[in-house]
Amino acid sequence: WCTYTDPEIAHTGMYEHEAAKKGIKTTTFMQTLEDVDRSITDGRTEGFAKILVKRGSDTILGATIVAPHAGEMISGITLAIVGKVGLRTIARTIHPYPTVAEAIKKATDAYNRSRLTPLTKSILRLVFRLRR
Repeated sequence: WCTYTDPEIAHTGMYEHEAAKKGIKTTTFMQTLEDVDRSITDGRTEGFAKILVKRGSDTILGATIVAPHAGEMISGITLAIVGKVGLRTIARTIHPYPTVAEAIKKATDAYNRSRLTPLTKSILRLVFRLRR
């Protein structure tokens, strides 16, 4: 659904309380528009993209977007839910830059960072430190 307010509010799939009622453990990835370049450029940094996934997987259960053009942005997440496409696939998808939809890409990047083990994080820090 979408409510055409300013900013728009859009939602697809489950809410956290619905998943909890069904006994599904979840993880939420949220990206505020304060860190999205297009939002900064437009001077419209109020809002967020929040994606709910089944804990321990990249299976999208639901999403809420509060942003200019949220009604247009939510369709991609709805397609991912219906097509059983996870956050990993969305993270590998090229997103036009700069767009407000970059908030979705940044949320999937947060998912990818959550998959790193402490050992992997340490190795990556060392590698990037050596490259400087």
